[in-house]
Amino acid sequence: MTICYFTASGNCLYVARRIGGTLLSIPQLMRQKKIEIEDDTVGIVCPVYAVELPFMIVDFMKKADIKTDYFFFILTCGYGYEVSLGHAEVAARERGWDIKYGNGVFMVDNYLPFFDMDEEIRKLPEKNVEGQIDAICADIQARKERRVKLTTELKEQMEFYHKTHAPKVINKNMALDYTVNDDCIRCGICAKVCPANNITITEDGICFSEHCEVCYACLHNCPQHAIHLPKEAGTKQFRNEHVTLADIVKSNE
Repeated sequence: MTICYFTASGNCLYVARRIGGTLLSIPQLMRQKKIEIEDDTVGIVCPVYAVELPFMIVDFMKKADIKTDYFFFILTCGYGYEVSLGHAEVAARERGWDIKYGNGVFMVDNYLPFFDMDEEIRKLPEKNVEGQIDAICADIQARKERRVKLTTELKEQMEFYHKTHAPKVINKNMALDYTVNDDCIRCGICAKVCPANNITITEDGICFSEHCEVCYACLHNCPQHAIHLPKEAGTKQFRNEHVTLADIVKSNE
């Protein structure tokens, strides 16, 4: 089994590890000229961003050549994933891929403008993350089918959120509004954890470019907590307790 994953705060990496198999970082794969993956079981594990797939996942699905008998797609989210699975199904069909199993894991919602990390972590026991992952692992092991049905209602929801919600929440210029305070020591961690190579360290400070993934890896993983958004619901950062900073760097650098 091969799992391709995208992670910023560790949730997706943890889920991918729990499912098992050979793990391949999508940011690392995207730096290759060709992406060819062939296995009896292949999956993608990625987060939900504003009811959408991350930009890089869409690009990955356009670029990768995947051959498998059993293809699955797992999303991590705070409060919903069905509409995002619809986008995954559309992208898969365009490549001639058949998503035989699609599902999601409700975890910490680390979207900093809306959610306080202390409150989100407090609510984790209610979500029973381990139980959700156990069920998904069992389903994949048994090669169960859980197909995405592109109903008229789902298509309408996809179009509505894509036009009205997503553009306000995610765009590739988002990082241009980030600020860096005097606590920054120019350690370079932000650049190393950025999956899009969107950050450079200069003599004058931290420079953000215009191809942000809006994953918040830089904000959540900065050792000095020096990077901030114009609006934040809380003061705490988040990284999955089972994942280290070194893991994020290895995945994204």
